[in-house]
Amino acid sequence: MKTTARIILIAHNLRSTHNVGSLLRTADGLGVNEVWLSGYTPHPKAEDDDRLPHLAAKIDKQIAKTALGAEKSVKWRQTANIQEALLELKANGYLVVGLEQAENAIPLPEFKPPEKVALIVGREVEGLEPEVLSWCDAIVEIPMFGQKESFNVAVAAAMTLYSLRYLA
Repeated sequence: MKTTARIILIAHNLRSTHNVGSLLRTADGLGVNEVWLSGYTPHPKAEDDDRLPHLAAKIDKQIAKTALGAEKSVKWRQTANIQEALLELKANGYLVVGLEQAENAIPLPEFKPPEKVALIVGREVEGLEPEVLSWCDAIVEIPMFGQKESFNVAVAAAMTLYSLRYLA
């Protein structure tokens, strides 16, 4: 059981505040070190928030509905430029892993991560953009056994984070 790994979760270009809240709550439960919310992904209210106050409050309230306080207990940050964020992570020794169905994806049960992993999840329907996938060091996918082609982004992230934390 690998419980000492350093894990950063990156949620890129998600639209759903409820998925963001769920990701923050999952990150808290699995001891994720930090959550980065990139692109247009909604984020909780921040001290130096430059959004209109009523919009920031509305989005914060929606995230809090599913985060149940994790938006305050989990270290998070917002970043607009995903490429700069990934370069920073790589410079700090993180393996950047995209969660996506792709030809070159490694089935999650076969993936053996190093001690420092940054997992990036993408848009709820379209997934990660090809450009973002090209910046990843590895791509993993969750094998599907039913008729549906994918899981909800928060569910897929939870399965993958659990695997990275405890099964790898």
